[in-house]
This record gives sequence, structure tokens and C-alpha cells, in this order.
Amino acid sequence: MKTNSIAQLLEDPGPFATVYVDVSRDIEDGRRVVELAVRGACDSLQEQGAPSSVCDEIRELLTSNLHAEAPVSRAIVATERGVLLDEVSRARTVHATAAWAPLPDLGAWITDEETRVPFILALVDHEGGQVSVYRSSLRSADVTESVGSPDVHEHKFHGGGWSHLRFQHVAENAWMRNAEEVAAEVERHARSGVEMIILAGDLRSRSRVVETLGDVRAELVQLESGGRAADGGDDALFQEVNGVLARHVTATKLAHVHALRDRLGRGESVAIGISDVIDALIRGQVDHLLIDVDRSREFSVEPPHHPGLSFGAVKDLPESIRADLALIAAAALTAADVNVTRARTMGGAPAAALLRWHQPAEGTRT
Repeated sequence: MKTNSIAQLLEDPGPFATVYVDVSRDIEDGRRVVELAVRGACDSLQEQGAPSSVCDEIRELLTSNLHAEAPVSRAIVATERGVLLDEVSRARTVHATAAWAPLPDLGAWITDEETRVPFILALVDHEGGQVSVYRSSLRSADVTESVGSPDVHEHKFHGGGWSHLRFQHVAENAWMRNAEEVAAEVERHARSGVEMIILAGDLRSRSRVVETLGDVRAELVQLESGGRAADGGDDALFQEVNGVLARHVTATKLAHVHALRDRLGRGESVAIGISDVIDALIRGQVDHLLIDVDRSREFSVEPPHHPGLSFGAVKDLPESIRADLALIAAAALTAADVNVTRARTMGGAPAAALLRWHQPAEGTRT
């Protein structure tokens, strides 16, 4: 996960109130269930020492109805200077997070966000096309553009001779124009930072879109189904898209794990264990932080033992900081991606790092 938004939080000196709670209202008496969950989270914040003004602001936000399709959870980070982060995740959070701490407590939110894949779904055939951008929900596009235009004469002219040949030429031009317009729209939206482009519809139209597309960084996947006449309609299409997204998430996680094992085998460009990873973060070497959020919560980082460790505007630090908070904050400030995995994939270590340049493995595990 990219950590730009987390880095911005650390321009505030803290301390930080972090709440991540399920605000879905799809069950019976959903409003009441949300209110009780929010009350519990805010009570916990106050017990930890958070000011009433901060708790009241968070409570008001969390109890407002987002009118969003379930499941939906909401992450909020606030200080005495106001709300710094307010994000919605398409996830059902079983255990709410409520922390008043020197650093933001965003491990649970990051864990859910890692399964979210911003993507473009482009449907194209002889009748036209539609390009949709999905960032938070598979069922609700953030942006949808209808492009291209159907040829109004198609299937209405059955003559022969020169007139028939001229019609075929016009229809062919319209079909190609539709595909090219879809490609242009895909390129435009791809610049906004999506991870995948999923292309569905007529085979010839799809092929033309692929030929016309410029240099796009996102992964391109073509669906064999999903045209206008596909059996099952939208449900079948969404099911296939969901499978593509799930495979993408799994492949990304496996790629990081395989890279870690390969580098450990060579003894280079890797750090393993909390202490070694913190030191690599201080040096600005970490490209990808791999972290078991639950396991790393059991450990702590002592800033005096790591000269150079800093957290932006946060200066009033205790002698010991929970390791997951320290690792994620330090990763954000050094522009390292955060990738959630399990300790068993890291040889039992709670954290590891893939480095930006050659660095012999320390071998020490915290």
C-alpha cells in the first residue's frame, strides 16, 4: 500500500486518536448497532486520555449515515487540531480499533486497504463502449463515461451491390472509431493511478482497443465474457471481475514473499526483524515493508536505541513505542510501501524489508 496519506498525518505533532469501525447498516436496526459500536470506541478513547472535544468530533462523523452499500468501514485519525484522515473501506471490520497514541494506529485499516485494487473496467463492442473507474466499491463506480456511438443503420440495410459495400465501409469505420475512443478514455483515466485495466466485450473490439492503447503502466486483463448479450448480465460480469481482482491481490503478496525468500537466500538487499528493519528505515533504504500487524503489536521500539529515528513533527515520544506504530510511521515518512503478510511467510519474524539497494542481511530477528 502507498503511504502518502499516512506521511501527511505526521505533519501534526500528535498525539493521535485513531478509530476504525464498521459502519455498515445492512442488518436489522443497523443504525442502532453502529451507534453502539461508535460509543464503545469513543469511550475507549476517553479512557486512554483523549480529550472530549476530539472524541465528540469523531463520534459525530462516525454516526452520520454515509448512504453507502455495505460492507463499509470508516477510518478516522484526529488530534486536538482537527480531523486529519477520514477514509471509507469496503470491508466489514470485526474488531474496532480505538487508540489514543503518540502515532496513528492504522494497521487494521491498511490490512483491509491492501485488498482494494483501483481499476478500470472497459466494455466495448460494435454498439459503443463504457469506461468505469472503481476505487472503493465493485458495485459502485466512481466515474463512468459512455463513449463511442452505435451505427444507426446496422442491421437495417439488407441490399446488395455498391450501396451494400458502402454501408459495410461506414459500419467498419464506426466500429473502429468506437474502439479508439474507448482506448483514449482508458488512457486518460489510467493516468490517475489505477493498478489494473479490465477489458470486456466483443473480441474484435477488444483487440482494436489493445492495439490503440498507448503506454499504460497498469496491468491489462481481458475477459472472455462480459458482452451485452452475456448470460447472467451484470452479476456474471462482476463475479468474473472479482475473481481477477482476487488473483491480482494474491499474486502481489506472493511476489513480495518470494522476493524476500530469494534475497534472504542470497543474503542481500533485505532486512529481517524489527530492529534491523527500523535501522534500514532510518537509512532510507526500505522499498517495501513487510509486516505482520498483529504479531508486531507484541513488540516495542525504543527510540534512544536507534539514533536518527524520527517521526516528522512528532517530537514528544515515550521511551518505548509499539512496534507496528513505529514501523508504519517510519515507512510512510521514507516513502516505503507497506505490505501486510504473516510472520510464517517471514520465517517467524514480525517484520522484514525489501531494500532499495544492496544491503547484506543482518540475520538478527526481533
